[in-house]
Amino acid sequence: MDKNKFRFWILVGIVAISGFSQGMLLPLIAVIFENNGVSSSLNGLNATALYIGILLVSPFMEIPLRKYGYKPIITFGGLLVVVAIALFPVWHSFWFWFGLRFLIGIGDHALHFATQTWITSSSPREKRGRNISLYGMFFGIGFAAGPLMTPLVNINEALPFIISSILCLIGWLFVFSLRNEYPDQEVEINSFFNTIKRFKNAMKYGWLAFLPPFCYGFLESSLNGSFPIYALRMDIDVTSVSYFLSAFAIGGIVTQLPLGILSDQHGRRNILIFVLVLGFLSFTAAGIFEHSFIGLFLSFLVSGMVVGSTFSLGISYMTDLVPQNLLPTGNLLCGIFFSLGSLSGPIIGGIVIQYFQNIRFFSIISTMLLLLSLLIYIFGKKPHIILEHQKS
Repeated sequence: MDKNKFRFWILVGIVAISGFSQGMLLPLIAVIFENNGVSSSLNGLNATALYIGILLVSPFMEIPLRKYGYKPIITFGGLLVVVAIALFPVWHSFWFWFGLRFLIGIGDHALHFATQTWITSSSPREKRGRNISLYGMFFGIGFAAGPLMTPLVNINEALPFIISSILCLIGWLFVFSLRNEYPDQEVEINSFFNTIKRFKNAMKYGWLAFLPPFCYGFLESSLNGSFPIYALRMDIDVTSVSYFLSAFAIGGIVTQLPLGILSDQHGRRNILIFVLVLGFLSFTAAGIFEHSFIGLFLSFLVSGMVVGSTFSLGISYMTDLVPQNLLPTGNLLCGIFFSLGSLSGPIIGGIVIQYFQNIRFFSIISTMLLLLSLLIYIFGKKPHIILEHQKS
């Protein structure tokens, strides 16, 4: 195996373990808090800590990446995640756990930003959709396994956290086998002012591609942070909830690579519109069949198959729109928009569950998917080809 393939598989393996920890934490902590009588709105507030961490650290991530390279950023992020997850069983406190989730947000963002940029920067254009889809697929594999840890809380509340921290430690150790590299450098000095300038340029070229990560962040955090509360109040047991969430994640795994390859062949815009419309229909069906285990399971499975790739498709779409030297900034903005969606998901979900019982939980998600498909259809008609002068 050559060094590029070795590096690629190490990176996606690390991402899979990170996905496992994220997929475990959201439903696990939501269930623990719900069983302890914490309100759904406060439950949702605690879930936002991870995304607050991502947002606050985002403007400061690009400068150290350009200065120190990919490997040190991944090492720092991975270590922060390992330590924070291991500390959960130490003290059962709302605000202590809020702080730990905040630190995990910083660590996860450092890890994902560096791995994502490394993969997009080193992948040839004709294989970029495929490689990013594999990135998303391995994250999805980990995320699918994560919720299955939730029932272990009935054995010992600390057990899921211990398992997750050990797996993250193993993945972190593999980072040391990689040789450090650096992203494409610009002539201008790397400063906070120039970072803001690059943000504006990347937004000008790729604003439409940042909306799918926002949508996926909202979708993922709503399903994993708010749906368990909604389900428990509908007398759906914890084990069934873990099956539904895993069905969504597995659906995304099954179609991640085929959709990535199709996006290379038929264009990201066309595939995005296709999956978003089908996502609208599948979540509408989930609202109709929410009292049926089989109906809800199939709805989650199909929903995962169609919209489980929106984050990776959004990243690939972004690489079509922004110049090569702005790829780190574009990847950073994908993470920021994902975090904004993830931040709003549990808050809106918690408020709707607590104060608007007459509104179906799935109606919020299906409406967002339909609106996004219309935006991409209307504003994405121009061929997305990077002109040579944009690269200079």
